[in-house]
Amino acid sequence: MAAHSHHHVRTHDGIDWSSRLNALRQADELDADARRVVARRIVRPLPDHPTVLDVGCGAGGMAVALVEALSARGGGTVVLVDATPELLDAATTAARTAAAYEGDTAKAAVKVRPVLADLVTERPVDLAGPVQLVWASNVVHHLPDQRAAVAGLVEAIAPGGWLALAEGGLEGKFLPWDLGVGEPGLQDRLAAARAHWFALMRENTEGSVRMPGGWNTVLAELGMLDVTAFSFLVDHPAPAKQAVRDWAVERLRWHHEVAGHLLHPDDRRTTRRLLDPQDPAYLGLRDDVFLLMASTVHLGRRP
Repeated sequence: MAAHSHHHVRTHDGIDWSSRLNALRQADELDADARRVVARRIVRPLPDHPTVLDVGCGAGGMAVALVEALSARGGGTVVLVDATPELLDAATTAARTAAAYEGDTAKAAVKVRPVLADLVTERPVDLAGPVQLVWASNVVHHLPDQRAAVAGLVEAIAPGGWLALAEGGLEGKFLPWDLGVGEPGLQDRLAAARAHWFALMRENTEGSVRMPGGWNTVLAELGMLDVTAFSFLVDHPAPAKQAVRDWAVERLRWHHEVAGHLLHPDDRRTTRRLLDPQDPAYLGLRDDVFLLMASTVHLGRRP
């Protein structure tokens, strides 16, 4: 893949995603087992040697799981799409490494094709279509017109093919209710501040259009059949391995960056203490940090 000029690109949501690469990689590591199960489940109904489109592939956690799942059933093609060059490069490397490894063992060829593209200005069907499966995880909610974005994904699916849209679920929890510092219940107030920030981000996104309802409603309105959903759990209870603590530090820092100004000054002070490696309350060294998160995948089949 050609090297890109790596300048920091802000997408339509105003987020510099290239700076989030490390955090995305941390999350991928902790989600890996759950994603493997999901990938096997969503490729099961597909025909032989399908093409799967992973839209907004991020650091490539799901791309790896999809490569493994396709290898196990005889091969196929995974097309990776992202608007941020650094993320696309990382995902491509991870997926191709998995494909080479799986190829040695299973002798099944999975091709990995990266496409640098912005879903706001480019139609998925022009990038890869028609495909047998589209996987889109937590990407549509960053686009100005979410319903139009889903319609674009549906358009890229071959008749009888599937859309798997991972949106919503339960906000990840990682802090005990009482941390021994500050006011108890910080996690809930962080979640409320982040929800408020997210609503403001949507309002301030140019061309932003409100959703007419839930994701299943949109899929049904767009003519999808067999519309269902399932949720999967990522569960790393305390005391957790260091990777979970590192993830929690990164997650709290992100909350603090985007929504810290919406918190009470006392909570901002507590958050700073939890992020300070010199402070006895530092999150990265605590035994009571955990990760518990549920993600929902909405499924629909194109007639």
